[in-house]
Amino acid sequence: MALDEMTIRRLVLTELAKAGERYIPVGVSARHVHLTTADVERLFGAGYRLTPCKKLSQPGQFAAQERVTLAGPRGRIDKERILGPARKETQVEVAFADAMRLGLKDIPVRMAGELSGTPGLRLVGPAGELALDHGAIVAARHIHMSVAQARAYGVHDGMAVSVRVAGIRRCLLENVVCRVGDAHELELHLDT
Repeated sequence: MALDEMTIRRLVLTELAKAGERYIPVGVSARHVHLTTADVERLFGAGYRLTPCKKLSQPGQFAAQERVTLAGPRGRIDKERILGPARKETQVEVAFADAMRLGLKDIPVRMAGELSGTPGLRLVGPAGELALDHGAIVAARHIHMSVAQARAYGVHDGMAVSVRVAGIRRCLLENVVCRVGDAHELELHLDT
């Protein structure tokens, strides 16, 4: 039986966790955009579908070849990456410095999908524009993990944990939210 690199990593990290050794791969999440299918068509044209250019660590997710411009009340950021596949609701994840550059006031730290009461902005694509009245967030720190990994780590979906970072610049990251599901792969996501 041939095993791919992701399967081997999952098995090794899960077995280590069962033995009490808890290691978590870290992924840095730069600003990005998630679009609905309808919004992809508004920005790129009728019937348009995103073109995958790079697989991401989470199963089935990818960085798309297409990019958009983020336009806020005070500034803009060109050529912003879109992540696929299409989502139920369009959202924009930025860092605090990006929010200041765009002029987005009172941007909250939230989990993906928790968009009520968030500021909006404009998205500009090659075939059109989209004015969002909400949908911009700074992503909360979170750990993706499968159900089996969550059992091995002794956590559940939505649970907030602390993560100790070892090394010369050690630190403690508090209030890191666990995202557990069958479509998740073990990785801690931190923004820039």
